[in-house]
Amino acid sequence: MNKKRKIKVIGIFFYSLFVIKFVFPTWTPDIKGINSISTLQQIEINGTKMEVMIRGKNQSNPIIIFVHGGPGCSEIPYVRKYQDLLEENFTIVHYDQRGSGKSYHFFEDYSNVTTDLHVDDLLELTDYITERFGQEKVLLIGHSFGTYIGMKAASKAPDKFSAYIGIGQVADTVQSELDSLRYTINQAKLAGNMSDVKKLENLKSSVENGEKFTPRNLVRKYGGAAKLINDNMDYYLGFLFGPEYNFLDAIRFVKGVSITQSILLSEERKQHITSIIDRFEVPCFFVMGQYDYMTSVSAAQTYFAKIEAPVKEFIIFDESAHYPQFEQKELFANWLNETWRELDKK
Repeated sequence: MNKKRKIKVIGIFFYSLFVIKFVFPTWTPDIKGINSISTLQQIEINGTKMEVMIRGKNQSNPIIIFVHGGPGCSEIPYVRKYQDLLEENFTIVHYDQRGSGKSYHFFEDYSNVTTDLHVDDLLELTDYITERFGQEKVLLIGHSFGTYIGMKAASKAPDKFSAYIGIGQVADTVQSELDSLRYTINQAKLAGNMSDVKKLENLKSSVENGEKFTPRNLVRKYGGAAKLINDNMDYYLGFLFGPEYNFLDAIRFVKGVSITQSILLSEERKQHITSIIDRFEVPCFFVMGQYDYMTSVSAAQTYFAKIEAPVKEFIIFDESAHYPQFEQKELFANWLNETWRELDKK
């Protein structure tokens, strides 16, 4: 009987923890400092409620708005541990895009979501942030698919931004995907995984025609997504232990990806960013990890060469893949601090 009682007590304990984690109130930890900020809240933006996380040691610092990728893959669940150095000198804004993560609402219709709608959301959020902090402009940083949205926003309303930075920059989708396919096939051959080789080679014509992407699970398997971090594990740990997300939010995350990702990726395949934007009125920076095959360096370089901008620079981080801002966070923070000092002089 004692053993049964112990098992029952343990079962009740873990069940209670699960229930608590499912619905517990979320927050983002405080930052020490008289003028610091650390908020996580829903804000009404362009007709929908969006989750916005703002963190920084001094609210008077310049503002960065990060545009996450995916599509639909919010970075709020885990990003805090990678931006501690940036919080020293910048006020960092992350938001879950419409239909993504904590901005997914179960009874809202996302069937007509487009990148143009995301751009309008971003521009209205930018207005909210600049008014709230009394600043004229923000530094706009897009990551992965977020660069598609970020570039369109910076092109549409350059007066709102001091510069645009694309990390893991999207470019010509077919060129990028063929680079990814070749890389993944070569790595699979080196590993002796001929079943993966066959699977990938069978996709060649579909990738060439712009109908499919190189499977992300295989790009990740062979080191084309991350070299120095485990990006998937970051999500799992964030969902399980991070205070910014509870289990219900994790369900929102998965649901949002399942509904909006295919719609937005289809738009990207049909309307390559290279055919939409080739000129900027603000400084433009592409930041790539050398081993990035989620968005290939070669495709980004080809696109970068065609872009006209008052200032432009292509930066390669030589030890990372698709997440140089996380994989080499110290180097990235140093680069961003120096880049901002140069921009601020002009």
